[in-house]
Amino acid sequence: MRHFYKIVIFVSIFLFVGCGFHKVQYTNRTQFISLSPSQEVRLGLQASEQIKKKNRDFLDRDREFLARVKNIGRRIAKAANRDDFNWEFHTISKDILNAFCLPGGKVFVYSGILKAAHNDDQLATVISHEIAHAIARHGAERASMNQVLGIGGQVLSILVSNKAPIYQDTFALAYGFGTNYALMMPYSRTHELEADKIGLILMKKAGYDTREALKFWENMSKVSGRPKNANDFFSTHPNNKKRVEQIRKFNEKYAR
Repeated sequence: MRHFYKIVIFVSIFLFVGCGFHKVQYTNRTQFISLSPSQEVRLGLQASEQIKKKNRDFLDRDREFLARVKNIGRRIAKAANRDDFNWEFHTISKDILNAFCLPGGKVFVYSGILKAAHNDDQLATVISHEIAHAIARHGAERASMNQVLGIGGQVLSILVSNKAPIYQDTFALAYGFGTNYALMMPYSRTHELEADKIGLILMKKAGYDTREALKFWENMSKVSGRPKNANDFFSTHPNNKKRVEQIRKFNEKYAR
């Protein structure tokens, strides 16, 4: 039990001293993050170099696509007004429906996204969404939550092992399943919808037509094969019906 109390003390210090509470820019949602901005940027830079190395044969190969991504990305980055970000825009010539922005402004777009993004406004939907993730520090927020859940699992596992050791393995399995489906997946869906909302704001500020975001997500439903009304429970992403409803409401209020 002595070790248990040491861990409890450590968790308390971590929760109340080591982490901070912040407001997400544009949405004002309260988030909890244990990483400093400099740590986050450093991790983003490391990840960026690894991705470039891994994809060196496919990186920035399509010059026309790269020029489009850079032009759109720079306009959105200017609208984001984050001088602390060292922006980079890259393309990866792989048939993958994906794009991402690492902490610090390292943006990567796969050529497969063109199956759903049929014009620059729709491509701006993707890029602004990914930039929004970085601005809202979603990666650091998820990492912080994972840290807390990991420590919490260790504390509770020690408690279970002391009280009922035969149930320790069962507890570990249940804890992992429960935290994943009850906490982390809904958390990720919240991030996705928040990135959609911030992305629309950035699109509008950058001069892109936010009505095209509706068409992009409709295209994504068709290309990805995921039903529009798919159940969210086992997914890290919200179904496209929710995304479309949010975008439609935004356009009704703000679209030109």
